[in-house]
Parts: sequence; structure tokens; C-alpha cells
Amino acid sequence: MNPRQIDYEGRRFHAPDGDHRTVAVYHQQGDLVWGEVTGGTVQRGWTAGTRQADGTLAMGYTLVLAGGEVVCGRTSNTPSFTPDGRIRLHEQWERYGPHAAHGTSTIEEVAG
Repeated sequence: MNPRQIDYEGRRFHAPDGDHRTVAVYHQQGDLVWGEVTGGTVQRGWTAGTRQADGTLAMGYTLVLAGGEVVCGRTSNTPSFTPDGRIRLHEQWERYGPHAAHGTSTIEEVAG
């Protein structure tokens, strides 16, 4: 499947090697993509952005962590697919403010 043809509406994502209690539920309207994040170490979070011409997602995020810390940043997500056909997003992220950091991570569509 072409990354430009992915429909993110209602798809649920989590870190495949992390806390599976933290789940992001994505929504989509045209090239606008957004999601709500809850569970595990995240009390509440949001991400919003756009799908680019090459299929990557350019997004910003705000998370309120379980300890009350607020973290904000941006991420560029490149989609690929797992062997069983689920969406995998390879993230390059940057966090701002007192919790400033940058790195890479992966989230995958929740099976079933």
C-alpha cells in the first residue's frame, strides 16, 4: 500500500516494546491527522499535524505525564508495514522546554 493511501481514522497505536497501556487513537480528515493519547505513563495527550506529499506525518504533541509533568514537541513519522500488514510509524522526535531531548522511536498499530 502506498503511504499516501493510508487511512488513519480509528486506528490505535502503541510502542511495540514498551508499555502497552499507553495507546494513541488516531483520526483523519483529508490530510489532517490527529490523535488522543492515554494510559500507562500518560494521563492525557494530544498530537495533531498533516500528512505530507510523501506520506510522512508532520505532527506536534503535548503530553501530561502521570507525575504531572507537561512535555511538548514535534515529530516526523514515516509509515511502513509489519509482516502481518499493520502500520508501523518510525518517529524522529524533538521535545522542547525543561524536558528537552531528541531521538527516534517506533509505534505500531494495535493488532485486532
